[in-house]
Amino acid sequence: MTLFLNELQQTDAMPESYLKATTEELHERAKRARAELGDRLYILGHHYQKDEVIRYADVTGDSLQLSQIAGQQKADYIIFCGVHFMAETADILTEREQAVILPDMRAGCSMADMANIDQTERAWTQLQELFGDTIVPLTYVNSTAAIKAFVGRNGGATVTSSNAEPMVRWALTQKERMLFLPDQHLGRNTAVKLGIPLEQMAIWDPIKQKLEAQCPVEDVRVILWKGHCSVHMNFLPKHIDNLRMNEPDRRILVHPECTYEVVSQSDFAGSTKYIIDMIEAAEAGTKWAIGTEMNLVNRLIADHPDLDIVSLNPYMCPCLTMNRIDLPHLTWAMEELLEGRVINRIQVDPQTSIEAKLALEKMM
Repeated sequence: MTLFLNELQQTDAMPESYLKATTEELHERAKRARAELGDRLYILGHHYQKDEVIRYADVTGDSLQLSQIAGQQKADYIIFCGVHFMAETADILTEREQAVILPDMRAGCSMADMANIDQTERAWTQLQELFGDTIVPLTYVNSTAAIKAFVGRNGGATVTSSNAEPMVRWALTQKERMLFLPDQHLGRNTAVKLGIPLEQMAIWDPIKQKLEAQCPVEDVRVILWKGHCSVHMNFLPKHIDNLRMNEPDRRILVHPECTYEVVSQSDFAGSTKYIIDMIEAAEAGTKWAIGTEMNLVNRLIADHPDLDIVSLNPYMCPCLTMNRIDLPHLTWAMEELLEGRVINRIQVDPQTSIEAKLALEKMM
């Protein structure tokens, strides 16, 4: 079981004064607190964070990359400007005496929440009864520490959107079948790229506790957990159809958390790093439509004025849970540290950490 010790103990909400303060005042206080804390503090900023937060990050990156960087730091305090599962991974990879802080405990991930440990244990029992000992589990890093631990103790590994292909290939050399948690779309898109027919993929519905297959069960090779990213589900084939009709010269670049239909119709698909690298290498004057989180898209637009960049979905909004981390919460977390108080500390219990680390290390 994953224990969020400080979440249970922390009862104080952020003081209302932080919400009443002006942006200019908060920036002055944040800069002062950051300077006073010095090398005792290291701030991680995920690519999807707001600019008002990113400006204080010591490093920006993807979730696993940031957690690995956290594990290399000697700072007493690690503030993770991201979401819950990211801070958990950072806590697993840092020393026990280091405090990993999530400025707002409400910053979660709907995808990670779609696979809880009770659902997963029940599913595993039923799948073992159906298929026997023929399944290796893989979990996207966008999952809770408890799910990572489950995968670790059952001989599986974690994956990222960057290394999903080699990890899925590896999994299918270990057992006849693979269970991919919690994002069905990354699992499906990766398996298709490796030549596995859609007909040999089944979906496990954790609510109905039922396997949905288009083929005889003995032919199933990939079992996809019925989960998804709420942001990337907002990119639809109709958005691509509209661009193909009206702007055929605009290249379409999407994240593999999008549906198979969207990925298969796009020009390019890849991880957040892949998207950033593609845009940085793009020829001046080229036109792009990007299907990923809006804060990142807006940042790419601002950083590359020589390119014509739009969101694939013109009505897209930023990830709501990522945006829980804002300037008031970051300032509050830092000023509390100056007063000797650690708020919103994320702590994963030792046994879960050990088992989750097995899954992480098998990947790394």
